[in-house]
Amino acid sequence: MGQEITHRHFKKNDFEIFRNKIDSELQWVSNWFKQQDQNLSQNSSSQKSYQPLSIGFELESCFIDQNAQPACINDEFMQRLNDSSFLPQITKELAQFNIELNSSVFTVNRQILRDLEDELSRLWSECETIANDMGCSQVMIGSLPSLQEQHLKLDNMSQMTRYKALNEQVLRSRKGRAIELDIQGAETLKSVHQDVMLESTATSFQLHLQMPFSQSVRYYNAAIILSAPIVALTANSPFLFAKDLWCETRIPVFEQAVSVGGFDGAIFGPIKRVSFGSGYVKESLLECFQENNEHYPPLLPERFNTQVEDLAHLSLHNGTIWRWNRPLIAYNEDSEQNRDYHVRLEHRVMPAGPTIIDSIANTAFFLGAVTALANQYEIPELQLPFVQAKENFYRAAKHGLHGKTHWLSGKQLPMKALLMDYLLPMAKDGLYQLGVARQDITYYLGIIEQRIISGQNGAVWQRRYVKKHGKDMTALTRAYLIMQQSGQAVHEWIV
Repeated sequence: MGQEITHRHFKKNDFEIFRNKIDSELQWVSNWFKQQDQNLSQNSSSQKSYQPLSIGFELESCFIDQNAQPACINDEFMQRLNDSSFLPQITKELAQFNIELNSSVFTVNRQILRDLEDELSRLWSECETIANDMGCSQVMIGSLPSLQEQHLKLDNMSQMTRYKALNEQVLRSRKGRAIELDIQGAETLKSVHQDVMLESTATSFQLHLQMPFSQSVRYYNAAIILSAPIVALTANSPFLFAKDLWCETRIPVFEQAVSVGGFDGAIFGPIKRVSFGSGYVKESLLECFQENNEHYPPLLPERFNTQVEDLAHLSLHNGTIWRWNRPLIAYNEDSEQNRDYHVRLEHRVMPAGPTIIDSIANTAFFLGAVTALANQYEIPELQLPFVQAKENFYRAAKHGLHGKTHWLSGKQLPMKALLMDYLLPMAKDGLYQLGVARQDITYYLGIIEQRIISGQNGAVWQRRYVKKHGKDMTALTRAYLIMQQSGQAVHEWIV
């Protein structure tokens, strides 16, 4: 969940104090990483205890009214949700027509996929019931087709100080220059905006994977490599403002909507705050937090009355740097207030939707594939240069299932062949390694297999609908909602 703050306006002194706080907390994190390395070194000669993975998700969704137009209701929605036990798991997103659903944290075990589906179904059903009582519906989709530029005004920003401050600080960092959207796809979209509301056009399904420290580098780099096939497989955002753009237009939209660089004097120049990253991790995830400190000025220099080990300022700063695979350090606290710190991967490349079952199938594919790839004997990042992994990612976002991609050891393959012949068996193997129930592996990965065979993900279905029925974005939104509510996986949708 986005961390709320209390201040909207900041002075020069606030930024200096905040940077000092980050320095202190980063030193604490550096010491923690060294201690973990020492523990691993001491245990290297003995059998290490098995540490299971844990996983959770964030789902951003849209509200639409009876005319399939964005409905700015999240404030009233949250008030109606007030008596629900689900309240701690729901928060407002940037626009008043968006909310975010957050799952519990689940240990990866035999029934993990069913547990995730049950949780998402319960959360979705609760929110849908309240939205229906308000005369609205809830939609999970990467970019809402009926959304128009007129909806992206500051009056429609959620009533949270964090978002207002973010808007102010992004524009300050840009020295007042407008945000320009320029996307070249099947068609071309150019647009100019005076605020960050463009970000609200992009909604996602994000996975949080808590990893054993000893495997965190392998998992993180494996997730980077898998980002291209994952975005091709799950693409669900072909249209924005009635323009047919990329298969996953959400990728360039988000990168341009918060188009703020890092320090101008940094050794590699100003690195963008929304990006694929600057390279693989070499020794530990600490490298990412160090890069955050060295290359990115604070955007929201809120001061917290906390201890260094709370990592409040470091976490807030990290939350304003949006790598498509973002590392996190956090802790769980038991009843005796003992803290269990851990590293986590936030995999941000998937769009929302098209359905609950598709979302869990996507989770199964990612969880299995990233586990198998991370545990390969031959280190995969040594077989695929980072520059090719990055090139793969943007090509996949643009062309989806119908492009080509570089793979390990210099191979170049059609995306569908990579998914079917290499990654689907890899995902099955990874889920077997994790002890997931075989019938669940067959069921959820069977959905992925049929999506690959049919070649129909959410983006393809939307384009097929428009080709048959014409470019009426309201009609497309209505048709999409009907198919979503049917519960059928997207490869079964008809146009």
